[in-house]
Amino acid sequence: MIVVDPRALTQPVGVVRLMATVFTCVSFSLVASAGHVVSSPYWAWCMFTWCFCFFFTLLILVLEFTSVHAKLPFAWDDFTTAFALLASLMCLSVSIMYPVFFTCQACPRQIGASVVSWVCFGFYAAEAVLTRLRPSGQNSGFLSSLPGIMKMLEAFLACLIFTSLENSQYVGSPGLQWCVAVYCLCFIFAILVIILSAGRLASFFPFPFEKLVIVYNILAAVMYLTATVIWPLYSLRGNKRPSNCGHLCAWDKLVVVTFMTILNVIVYTLDTAYSILLVFCVRSQ
Repeated sequence: MIVVDPRALTQPVGVVRLMATVFTCVSFSLVASAGHVVSSPYWAWCMFTWCFCFFFTLLILVLEFTSVHAKLPFAWDDFTTAFALLASLMCLSVSIMYPVFFTCQACPRQIGASVVSWVCFGFYAAEAVLTRLRPSGQNSGFLSSLPGIMKMLEAFLACLIFTSLENSQYVGSPGLQWCVAVYCLCFIFAILVIILSAGRLASFFPFPFEKLVIVYNILAAVMYLTATVIWPLYSLRGNKRPSNCGHLCAWDKLVVVTFMTILNVIVYTLDTAYSILLVFCVRSQ
C-alpha cells in the first residue's frame, strides 16, 4: 500500500533535492535551447550529466514521497548517499568542462547554464553532507563508505577518459591500445566490485572477497601506472599543440586523458593502501 509522506519534500534533504531537480532542468534546458554541438563528446557528457541527475533526483523524490523506497530490496540510505556523491562529481566535472569548451562572452545562455551548473553542484554537495550525517552507531553501506566512494571515483574518472578517447588516437599504436585496454578492463572490474559489494553478493564467493579485491586493486594500480608512462610517451612525444588548435582540439583530449590517468593511478594506489590497512590491520585486531 502506497502511503504519502510529505516530509520527503519538507525536510532539509528533500528541499535540497527539489532545488537540485529544478536547477538541473534549467541547465539542460538552457543548453538545449542554445543548440547542439555536432560531434562533441564533451557536449554530450554535459547534457547526459544534467539529464541523469534530474531524472534520478526526481525519481528519488517520488519514491520517498510515496514511501515506495521502503519496499525496495537494497539499502536505500546507502543508495541515496552514493547518488549524491556521484552527482556532485558529475556536476563538478561539467561545471568546469562546459564553460571551458562552449562558453564565450557573447553567449548568454551558455554563461547562464554554466552558472546554474555550479549551483547544482552546490546542492548535490549539500545533499551528500546531509545524507552522511547519520546518528552515531548507524552503519553505512558499501557505496557510502570510503572504499565504495573510491571505487565510484575510479569508475567516474574512467568515464571521463572514455569521453576524450577517439579511434584515431590509438589505432595502429600497440602502446596506446594497451592503455585503452587498461582503461576498459579496470572500469569493468570496478563496476563488478561495486555491484557485488552493494548487492551483498560477495558472501557467495568460496574465498575471501575482500582479499580478492585487494589483489585486483594492486593489479589495477600497476596497470594504470604503466598507462601513466605509456600514454603521454606515445601520444604527446614529438606532438606539439597545433597553432590553430581551438577549444575542441584533438590534442587537448590527449592531455585530458593523460591527466585523468594520473588521477586514477593515485586513487587506485590510495584504494589499495586503505584496503590492505582495513583487512590486515584493523579487522585482524
